[in-house]
Amino acid sequence: MVDPVRSLQDAEPFPFWLDDPGRPQAAPALVSETRCDLLVVGGGYSGLWTALLAKERDPSLDVLLIEAQEIGWAASGRNGGFCEASLTHGLGNGYQRWPGELARLERLGARNLQAIEDTVKRYGIDCDWERTGSVTVATEPYQIEELREFAELAGRFGSELTVLDADAMRAEIDSPTFLGGVWDKDGVAMVNPARLAWGLKQACLGLGVRIHEHTRATGLAGSGAGIAVRTPYGRVVAGRVALATNAFPSLLRRHRPYTVPVYDYALMTEPLTDRQLASIGWRNRQGFADSTNRFHYVRLSADNRILWGGYDVVYHYGARVRAEHDQRPQTFATLARHFFETFPQLADVRFSHSWGGAIDTCTRFSAFFDLSHGGRVAYAAGFTGLGVGATRFGAEVMLDLLAGERTERTALEMVRRKPLPFPPEPIRSAGIGITQWSLARADEREGRRNLWLRTLDRLGLGFDS
Repeated sequence: MVDPVRSLQDAEPFPFWLDDPGRPQAAPALVSETRCDLLVVGGGYSGLWTALLAKERDPSLDVLLIEAQEIGWAASGRNGGFCEASLTHGLGNGYQRWPGELARLERLGARNLQAIEDTVKRYGIDCDWERTGSVTVATEPYQIEELREFAELAGRFGSELTVLDADAMRAEIDSPTFLGGVWDKDGVAMVNPARLAWGLKQACLGLGVRIHEHTRATGLAGSGAGIAVRTPYGRVVAGRVALATNAFPSLLRRHRPYTVPVYDYALMTEPLTDRQLASIGWRNRQGFADSTNRFHYVRLSADNRILWGGYDVVYHYGARVRAEHDQRPQTFATLARHFFETFPQLADVRFSHSWGGAIDTCTRFSAFFDLSHGGRVAYAAGFTGLGVGATRFGAEVMLDLLAGERTERTALEMVRRKPLPFPPEPIRSAGIGITQWSLARADEREGRRNLWLRTLDRLGLGFDS
């Protein structure tokens, strides 16, 4: 019998993707006062895409990006590496909230995913980009019909998904727990997330973006016709500012109640041997996720390791973001146990890395946008784990808003309206705790949602994943 804990004994407590000898050297910190046309605060995907797209739109624009630590060190460099077309945290969430404009959102999402692929090719970004798609897997009988209904809904909005019965599913990825699935072959790509961030950094530098790492923004205020942003050793006065801080406290206090940081965790195995890989099939290298509320997300790396993440999502009272929360042994043990239950034929596999970290979420599970300071400051946040692709769209929206342009993007209800804010503590913590308990109960009761979840649904607060 496999001992899940023993399989973790040699796991490095560090994100696999960032444990890379090709990790670039950090740019120097800002140690003076400077001016620019556009200041981007945050060096994850949101900030990188904003800086890159701003220079592509107007090469003469003086763009400066500052990052508190290093480019891609947080969620952008340690996520699962699923780059999805969806801008709405999945078709179901989008259909619940914006049914009238979902067709447009799906079209914009597909265009956005293709634009990311084109950017990777145009700048020669070496990030293991694979347009293999992803499978949503049924592991309980009641989920089979739900997936068929989901495939029918997707067809109504132009996405042709492949429905897999149990035999077809196990022919793709062989697990005794798989009862069926739905394969989106075109709407998801696999990517090495850290290398994508580093490649975007290099593309920005090549276009003339000024980048300063280890430069934390500590305050923001109007300054004449511009905006002044303080840093530990200097100050930036900018004509426009794009805030791309996501899970971290916003420089705008009125922005903070709309997001909370939650912690997500993942494991990475050692590389599979040819024999081990043959025992589970997986020739088409799709990503997959199961259909429960507390779901797992799973994929192969370029060197045939299995990334196994998800299930536990942890909120800490007071929305605290601290480095000590990045490691959670009880979650790693649970993930390891679930891994071997799913793939008993891989009983001899061991894990090489274990990690976690904060992502931002909001009450509608997908990005929201706004302006402040007379239209000179824009922000986007709330991506809830699907930001690898959607952050590029968010960057386009921020640039449109800062330019004062009415575009197809800014006309969207999704862009014009914000989600409901989270309540203050201790109500916030209690509400999140009750919701998580209710979602776990729903998984145990064939998906049936209790009164608490049904009430949240009626209030438009979602909590469907």
